[in-house]
Amino acid sequence: MAIPAEQLHALLAAAFPDSDIRIDDLAGDGDHYKATIRSDLFTGKSRVAQHQMVYAALKGKMGGELHALALDTAPRTRP
Repeated sequence: MAIPAEQLHALLAAAFPDSDIRIDDLAGDGDHYKATIRSDLFTGKSRVAQHQMVYAALKGKMGGELHALALDTAPRTRP
């Protein structure tokens, strides 16, 4: 069972409000995505901690409805 990109985006947007989030479907199958997230919530956090925050936001969908998710996370940079 695949998860639609819109649902994935909604889960991440709920956990990371006011963040820049982009979802790319890597294989066209709704099961392999790349999520690029720029969030102030990541400031001062290690990459591992950032990714743990993302996995927590997915509420157990990783490994089930969502097979593979490449993550590109970083604090938001401001001009």
